Amino acid sequence: MYVADSRAGAPGAPVSADGAVRPSAGRRRAAVAPTVLALGTVSLITDVSSEMVTAVLPLYLVAGLGLSPLGFGLLDGVYNGFSALVRLAGGHLADRGGGRHKWVAGIGYGLSALCKPLLLLAHTLTPIGLVLAADRTGKGLRTAPRDALISLSSTPETRGRAFGVHRAMDTAGALLGPLVAFLILRATVDGYDAVFTVSFCVAVTGVLVLVLFVPNGAPAPPTAPPAPQPATTTPAPQSTTAGPASQPAPAERPTLRAALGLLRRRDLRRITLCALLLGLATVSDSFVYLLLQRRLGVPDRWFALLPLGTAAAFLLLAVPLGRLADRVGGRRVFLAGHGALLLAYGVLLSPWHGTALPYAVLLLHGGFYAATDGVLMAAASESVPPALRSSGLALVQTGQALARFTCSLGFGAAWTLWGDRTALLASTVALAVCAGCCALALRPARKGTS
Repeated sequence: MYVADSRAGAPGAPVSADGAVRPSAGRRRAAVAPTVLALGTVSLITDVSSEMVTAVLPLYLVAGLGLSPLGFGLLDGVYNGFSALVRLAGGHLADRGGGRHKWVAGIGYGLSALCKPLLLLAHTLTPIGLVLAADRTGKGLRTAPRDALISLSSTPETRGRAFGVHRAMDTAGALLGPLVAFLILRATVDGYDAVFTVSFCVAVTGVLVLVLFVPNGAPAPPTAPPAPQPATTTPAPQSTTAGPASQPAPAERPTLRAALGLLRRRDLRRITLCALLLGLATVSDSFVYLLLQRRLGVPDRWFALLPLGTAAAFLLLAVPLGRLADRVGGRRVFLAGHGALLLAYGVLLSPWHGTALPYAVLLLHGGFYAATDGVLMAAASESVPPALRSSGLALVQTGQALARFTCSLGFGAAWTLWGDRTALLASTVALAVCAGCCALALRPARKGTS
């Protein structure tokens, strides 16, 4: 028995056209499914672990090991983009197994947990790169099956809210992780080693919660009950031969060819290309924090607290912006989020030196994630059938991750050659151009046009 056992697949429950379960008449609808809350708890615990490492990693590599911005850009690109190589595999494995979403995600969480203590042994570029690549492989395996479980256990009308709740719980972990890392660095002599050790113990706890509390498999779309017939109506005679109208539409088989064929769907292709294009101009979080540190002269011991601002804004805005996406459309909110990121870059480039500068940048940075992370997955879910939901979401995530990997390499090289300010200016111009192109591409079609 699982504590998070979902009632979504109960026999006779009505379903929507895309396979999502709808609440029965007369039954109060839950705000979010138990599966979403269970996965949110797993993500909260796991993010405490991962963000402990992420918060200290830039300083550990640049100040502790003396890597150049180009070398750090290479490792940061590996950390944020290597998962793109396995996301499609994770999504495909979860869809092929039918009920393997939980276990494919569990392998990913377990692999990432095992990588944490290996950082204690890695002190040069090559072994650190290999450890980070293995850690991101775990993230790549788990992300699409986890998001597919969230999507399949929610109705289209509440999907944005469900992703918002999950991302808010996830971000609560991202808020606690840097704080724990900061306290460990202040309380211990070998601070980095202590951070990596505690991170491993917390990650193992997250894996145990997944195994014990997340139900097996995705909720199966039940068959809608037949409409009631009037008592005075004479039953129609049963036909011995089933006509074409009586045959249910065959579900798409979760093959690799079918998964790649999803890009023939116009809506999914557009949103995937836009996610890729905007990712090419999205500077990674670590570089944003390094830019803030240089701009403000933040002491090294306080560096781990900078991600708290982003996480706090994300936590406060994730659910409201998810609900807004349900009302006005996820694509509008997604584009508005990149507008917030443009403003953050503009503030960093401005001559403003007020005390409110870091708060403004981190608020806009967190607002960007709240308006794009879960909202993108909710919007993409509308164009993917349930049988291929994990594979379809993996396509979008892969394009975005590869683009951000490229941006990390490019920004690190530009910083090394031209300096941090010129590199950020170039990224700002590129993001403005990409956002304008995506606004045109994602415009709703006019009535009467195809």
